[in-house]
Amino acid sequence: MQSDTPAEEVKASATDSIKSFIAGGFGGVAAVLVGHPFDLTKTRLQTAPYWSKTVAKDGLTGLYRGMIPPLLGVTPIFAISFWAYDASKKLILSSTPNRKSDVLSIPELAVAGFMSAIPTTLVTAPVERAKVLVTGQGGSEQKYKGVFDVMKHLYREGGIRSIFRGAGATVLRDGPGSAAYFAAYEVTKKALTPAGSSPSELNLGAIIMAGGTAGVAMWAVLKSRLQSAPTGTYSGFMDCARKTIAQDGVRALWKGFGPAMSRAFPANAATFLGVEASRNLMDKFF
Repeated sequence: MQSDTPAEEVKASATDSIKSFIAGGFGGVAAVLVGHPFDLTKTRLQTAPYWSKTVAKDGLTGLYRGMIPPLLGVTPIFAISFWAYDASKKLILSSTPNRKSDVLSIPELAVAGFMSAIPTTLVTAPVERAKVLVTGQGGSEQKYKGVFDVMKHLYREGGIRSIFRGAGATVLRDGPGSAAYFAAYEVTKKALTPAGSSPSELNLGAIIMAGGTAGVAMWAVLKSRLQSAPTGTYSGFMDCARKTIAQDGVRALWKGFGPAMSRAFPANAATFLGVEASRNLMDKFF
C-alpha cells in the first residue's frame, strides 16, 4: 500500500484540525444548552423549586432566557480550546518520533491540556482585562465606552503588548485547570471503556461519566480562588492550594463541591458528548 504524499498528509492534518475546531464549537453549544438553566437560577442547591415555577410560568423557554450572549461567547472559546488540545497532542507525538506507541501517557495528556490554555488565553485574556477596566470605572466620567473601546485605547497607549499584558500570568493560572480537565476526561473514559473496545469509539456512558468527572475535578475550587483573588495574592496553583489549606483546612478544597457538581457535571458531560458525537459524525462523512 502506498503511503500518503507530503501534500496529502498536510491536507489530512488540516482537515483533522478543522474537525477538532468545529467539534469544540459543538461542545460549547452543548455546554450552554445544558448549563445555562443552572446559571440562571444562581442558587444551585435550591434549583428544583425555581425550575418548577419558571417552567410553570414561562415554559421550558423560560430556563433559556438570556442564553444568546453566553452562546456567542462560549462557543468560539471551546472551539479554540479543543482545537488547541488536539494540536498539542499531535505536537507531542511529532516531537517523540521513536516512541513505541501513539497512546499518550497521563503526564503527556496533562501537558497537552496545559498547552491548550495558551491560544485560548490569547483570546480571553485581553477581553477579561478590558471587562475589568470597563466595570472598574467610577464616578460620572467614563473613560471607556465598552470592551472594544478599551482595546483601542490600550493599543494606542502601548501597542499589542499592552493589550496582552498579564496573558502569561493567566496561562499559569488557567493552565493547571486545563491540564486536569483533559487528563481527567481521557483517563476516566479509558477506564470506563468496555474490554475489547477502543476509547476512540463512541461510548455514550463512558463519555458522559468522563466528561462529568472532568467538570467536577477538585482543581475547580482552587481555580475559582485564583481567578477571584486580587493580583499578587497567589504566585500560582500550588501556592493557592498551600495557602487555602493553611488558612481554612483541607475541607476548604471541597467547599461548594455539591453546588458545583450540580452544574459542572451535566454541563461538561454534555460538552464532551457534543464534541465526540459531532467529531464521529464528521469522520463518517468527511
